Amino acid sequence: MTACVFCSIVTGTTPAHRIFEDPVCVAFLDARPLFPGHTLVVPRAHRATFRDVQRTELGPLLAGAQRVSAALEAALASEGTFVGLNDRVSQSVPHVHLHVVPRRKGDGLRGFFWPRHKYASDEEAAGVASKIRTALASLPEGGP
Repeated sequence: MTACVFCSIVTGTTPAHRIFEDPVCVAFLDARPLFPGHTLVVPRAHRATFRDVQRTELGPLLAGAQRVSAALEAALASEGTFVGLNDRVSQSVPHVHLHVVPRRKGDGLRGFFWPRHKYASDEEAAGVASKIRTALASLPEGGP
């Protein structure tokens, strides 16, 4: 495996502006923020994709993002936050990371940052939903 910059930040080998950590996750400022305060919350263990995150890590990882979200609102007087995760596509570092971005009305960010499209018909939507339900039924109960 190629050296992971986020693992290096977690171990303290690579400096970062750490703002929060607990036994499961570490949060630090994004080096290329959308806005000041844009924070990344990562699991301490290397998890390349969202699917690789252990179920026992999910709650603490989301709780860490929730704490950061509250702190951004208090510290930066943001009106809210955007919390997002790219998985594989647009994931610049192959280590799961939640983006917690302070938001204000009129800040220039639009929706989900990409074009959204309606289904051509209710039948098309029903077909897609059916495929997903079938795939879910084939997954093991304890995880992906």
